[in-house]
Amino acid sequence: MDRALIVEENFRRRVAAGDLPSGAAPEGPLSPERAVEIYRAQCLSRALDLESRRMQAAGQGFYTIGSSGHEGLAAIALALRPTDPAFLHYRDAAFQIARGGQVPGQSMAWDMLLSFACSSEDPISGGRHKVLGSKALNIPPQTSTIASHLPKAVGAAYSIGAARRRRPEHAEYPEDAIVYCSFGDASVNHSTAQGAFNTAGWTSYQSTPLPLLFVCEDNGIGISTKTPKGWVEASFRDRPGLKYVACDGLDIFSAYRTAEEVARYVRERRKPAFLHVRTVRLYGHAGADVAATYLSKTEIETDEANDPLLHSVRLLKASGALDLEAALSIYDETRARVSRVAGEVATRPHLKTAADVMQSLIPPSRRNAPSNGVSAEAREAVLGKDAAAQAEPQPMSRLLNWALTDLMLEHGEVVMMGEDVGRKGGVYGVTQRLQQRFGPDRVIDTLLDEQSILGLAIGMAHNGFVPVPEIQFLAYLHNAEDQIRGEAATLPFFSRGQFTNPMVLRIAGLGYQKGFGGHFHNDNSVAVLRDIPGVILACPSNGADAAMMLREAVRLAREEQRVVAFLEPIALYPMRDLNEAGDGGWMTVYPKAGERIPLGEVGIHGKGTDLAIVSFANGVYLSRQAQEVLDKDGIRTRLIDLRWLNPLPEAALLAVLDGCERVLIVDETRRTGGVSESLVTLLTRETDAKVTRLAAEDSFIATGPAYGATLPSRDSIVAAAREALA
Repeated sequence: MDRALIVEENFRRRVAAGDLPSGAAPEGPLSPERAVEIYRAQCLSRALDLESRRMQAAGQGFYTIGSSGHEGLAAIALALRPTDPAFLHYRDAAFQIARGGQVPGQSMAWDMLLSFACSSEDPISGGRHKVLGSKALNIPPQTSTIASHLPKAVGAAYSIGAARRRRPEHAEYPEDAIVYCSFGDASVNHSTAQGAFNTAGWTSYQSTPLPLLFVCEDNGIGISTKTPKGWVEASFRDRPGLKYVACDGLDIFSAYRTAEEVARYVRERRKPAFLHVRTVRLYGHAGADVAATYLSKTEIETDEANDPLLHSVRLLKASGALDLEAALSIYDETRARVSRVAGEVATRPHLKTAADVMQSLIPPSRRNAPSNGVSAEAREAVLGKDAAAQAEPQPMSRLLNWALTDLMLEHGEVVMMGEDVGRKGGVYGVTQRLQQRFGPDRVIDTLLDEQSILGLAIGMAHNGFVPVPEIQFLAYLHNAEDQIRGEAATLPFFSRGQFTNPMVLRIAGLGYQKGFGGHFHNDNSVAVLRDIPGVILACPSNGADAAMMLREAVRLAREEQRVVAFLEPIALYPMRDLNEAGDGGWMTVYPKAGERIPLGEVGIHGKGTDLAIVSFANGVYLSRQAQEVLDKDGIRTRLIDLRWLNPLPEAALLAVLDGCERVLIVDETRRTGGVSESLVTLLTRETDAKVTRLAAEDSFIATGPAYGATLPSRDSIVAAAREALA
């Protein structure tokens, strides 16, 4: 027999007979009225779980992971404020329902059933996923089951203290808010979670304000793998910088009292805490999972005997808040109401087309974020002697530094964070003196953990900041790519654009560093960034373009709420010369204030029609060298600098290729999975040109003299061009 039906039959029978589990007497500040409110939320959560199973069996619902056994979280919700941002565990329906009761105008059953049905009218995801979440309730939608939301919870908590010192114009959280972040006992073992706990403790240990409440909902099992008894407590009781508190989630009076106390501690002390909540898991993990395949009947029935609703009925009766008949009546009425509403929800519309699904990949809302610019006096006071140097040609690294300075002067909500970005000024000096100019609150030296860097950025973006995180080397991004793929990029998608986390992610990368670092510091693969829907990828080839594109990237983040990855070619940071030593051919003058290169605009060098060379970054530099050789041979070329690698500037590229019958693509990324694959597809589909390509080998990059052996070179570009014209 279905365990869900057994649990329900047990509940009805035992309440009717007064056969309730034993436990402590009700104690604490929970009033009878609030206790009944919590019980109503618990009943609704249970009814929704049962209805989701019926809907799936009838082909009307599509996701049945439920909250049965975790209904005690409703008590914890009422110990917090609805203005406290909450990043929820996927079993926290009762928490969201209870919070909904704190905010006027909510229709929790209707809204959550729309989500179960994947209706396009679902107010949070618009039918894209069954997720918990609500803009009105300050609950961003979560789709992860393995703790990828913990790093951004740390970032959001940090942002509250940062906003006290310098409040962004579009700040979301009250100054005395705390951040709530819940997860299961199995998830505490995930490296992402461990990194977040470590970062929280590391931050707190230094007395930096971090009002964050971690909540571990411990039901003792992760799908089929049991959590060793005592493991969570042993792991967290004495963790530095993190206060440990435990409570029984089966006892709503105890849970409410403990949550109220620990929330007060976090709110007043501005320090993180770890609340360890005992729960049980009823039925199985989700869907077709059958617990009896890996748990004994005794283990299953022990959890079922500790049904949180039975404990709540016992406590309500003992406190005089509700008798048994009334408790059963509330349960039955709730079940009937949910069934009735589900019947109506089944008639609501669904997403139908690709356009429908993709509508929220790009945030629909735009912020009115005008800027009055920066006065010459203010710039001179910050830049000092650098202001005069801007009239002279400079290498890319210096122009990027000035662009960052101007952007931070102009926009007080822009903050930087990363390893070594502050005191050291970055591995390559790009962020030199920025911390001196703007202080450690705006140029944040982080611990060595890419997940935490990106989590800090995502969390701060939730609270109105415009983060500019730095990843030291492109290869290091792979340690944390899910923070972009699974969190930053999906947030507007799964919230219909109601929640966004704009940022400009600066990454030093690509190849051609002479004899340094091998594949750890020379990484020529951008596939991980190009296949994330909604993420913009910018890649400049020279200093002036870098400054103007960075201005556009920050505009896209500030005004259009976009996630922009800004890939800076390391080998071109210090580049001064083009063809001969001392010619200064690759240095440029700092662009005038306000000059930008819009998203989708390409660069052009040369007007020749014999051959068009399409490239980016180091490929542009090398192709410029090749152009000089080809020109001596009488071959007239035009060089197109893509600048934007995602989305590709298709319209602009096709327009500037007009009149060229032969096209050579020079791609420093790999032959397989590289940028040129998409370019060949585009040009083959849209033009009649003869298209050839020169791409890097499918190989990692070597250290030492062979650093460029697998990559395009000036000579290989010249040879490929001649072959294309043969």
